[in-house]
Amino acid sequence: MKRALKTPKVYFLDTGLVSYLTKWKNRDVLEAGNMAGNFFENFVIVEIIKSYYNNGELRPPLYFYRDKDKKEIDLIIEQNGKLYPIEIKKSANPTKDMTSNFKVLEKVGEIGEGGIICMYDKLINLDEKNRVIPYTYL
Repeated sequence: MKRALKTPKVYFLDTGLVSYLTKWKNRDVLEAGNMAGNFFENFVIVEIIKSYYNNGELRPPLYFYRDKDKKEIDLIIEQNGKLYPIEIKKSANPTKDMTSNFKVLEKVGEIGEGGIICMYDKLINLDEKNRVIPYTYL
């Protein structure tokens, strides 16, 4: 399970370069096209990576999870022996169902608070263990 937890994934630090390479140069296409969610996820993760870099940590403890049953967690932050799961959704309507895959981490280790980073405009508790986090907080 630990091997699956630490599988590498590629993100582009320069979203302008990604836009150029994919020939998605129009703002409307980037905002509402079929790859908009992927661009949003990349943006969020890169902002989190940059926050670690700005604090002098060049190897941030960030991972993603996908198992053989195609259960995914977009981002896992490992800190002080705990795993903090994060889902990233280009949506303004987060639901508890979006955190349903977090329970797969129970087999791996102690789970800290989780969250959904999304387009919702307020920081709120989704339930006792998960929050809705506006992307503007990054």
